[in-house]
Amino acid sequence: MSDNRAVVVGGGLAGVTAALELADAGLEVTLLEGRPRLGGLAFSFRRGELTVDNGQHVYLRCCTAYRWFLDRIDGAALAPLQDRLDVPVLDVAAPGGPKLGRLRRNSLPVPLHLSSSLARYPHLSLAERAAVGRAALALRALDPADPALDGVDFATWLGRYGQSRRSVEALWDLIGIATLNAPAGRCSLGLAAMVFKTALLTEPGAADIGWARVPLGDLHDTLARKALTAAGVRTELRARASAVTRTAEGTWRVATDGEVLEAGTVVLAVPQREAHGLLPAGALDDPDTLLDIGTAPILNVHVVYDRKVLRQPFFAALGTPVQWVFDRTDSSGLADGGQYLALSQSAAQADIEEPVAVLRTKYLPELERLLPAARGAKVRDFFVTRERTATFAPTPGVGRLRPGNRTHAPGLFLAGAWTATGWPATMEGAVRSGIGAAHHALTTLGRHHEHPPPGYAWGTRSRSAV
Repeated sequence: MSDNRAVVVGGGLAGVTAALELADAGLEVTLLEGRPRLGGLAFSFRRGELTVDNGQHVYLRCCTAYRWFLDRIDGAALAPLQDRLDVPVLDVAAPGGPKLGRLRRNSLPVPLHLSSSLARYPHLSLAERAAVGRAALALRALDPADPALDGVDFATWLGRYGQSRRSVEALWDLIGIATLNAPAGRCSLGLAAMVFKTALLTEPGAADIGWARVPLGDLHDTLARKALTAAGVRTELRARASAVTRTAEGTWRVATDGEVLEAGTVVLAVPQREAHGLLPAGALDDPDTLLDIGTAPILNVHVVYDRKVLRQPFFAALGTPVQWVFDRTDSSGLADGGQYLALSQSAAQADIEEPVAVLRTKYLPELERLLPAARGAKVRDFFVTRERTATFAPTPGVGRLRPGNRTHAPGLFLAGAWTATGWPATMEGAVRSGIGAAHHALTTLGRHHEHPPPGYAWGTRSRSAV
């Protein structure tokens, strides 16, 4: 019976999540992925003896859906969280020389959990720290789901609450660019409020940071594929869907180069432009709005030194083009006494098309400014990875463009971080979208998952086609 069959198109986090949820509820699921691997834009590849992540990905304790995903694929131990939020922030251009500060929390309740850290934060003046506290309290009162916030840019709102240019640079954008992939002036207030309120103003430990201590491919491809197989999902790699059509009998046909699959349920878990090309007529009121959802790039700069130049797992930087630096030595398999650093550069429009030689000339001197030990070190390798469409652009007004999981076409659902999850384009948003698509599909079929993922709020408001 085709009613018990489902096809999920796309093997990123959204598609893998949807496939697992549908299979766990008893459906016969086929997952199609055009690439030779799973994981979407959070993957690994080989470069000589190194295993390299295409980009540095982190998550927070408040990312309950992604944490469920890690548990579901038996990978939580491989991507542990900090015991407590602790972010070293190095200002290389501070008066009198480089100055190190830290953003860390204590065990007090919100908002006191950050008060002592903010009071000692050396990159802001006393008056600026006080103004940040007032803005944070005002931010706490906002409802991120309020549609009115979607049309306002975050920088305008920060200006209303007395935030100086320095405060935006040294705090709001320090966090916001990394999580939203846009500076405050190009970011929807609704999405910014969601990030800062959820991570910093709900639970004391919500912003504790986690990241993979193994290559991302070990999690999002190897362990994910193992979990899919155990759940009974048929996973087809190098199988790109070319058409999705509805038969006269009301079932779906999904065509690839090699076969045509029939199913009662289809989940399109692909980027918005690809989804637009596969959607049948009438599935959305205005499918062209998907093409209006912009994209934003992320650049990662990879440097392998012949010796250890950084003695902490990561830090954030001010007064330099460098944003965040991570030590990827152990996870990459480098084992000869050198050190491998990855620079994560979000909102990288200015650099994304620059030649490697230009980027080398730009970033190596900056690393030497930040890390004195790098000045005498030999660079064994320097390369970059570019994700030109890494995320959807969180611009003001994007909320009205993001569709919900359901479509007007019975049995056809959408998933992807670009759908109306209420979150920015993160691993958390991708997993939530897959859960949401599966939930709506199962509800349509009259089925209910006995054990929905913990921490996922089914009632989260989002715009849907129906």
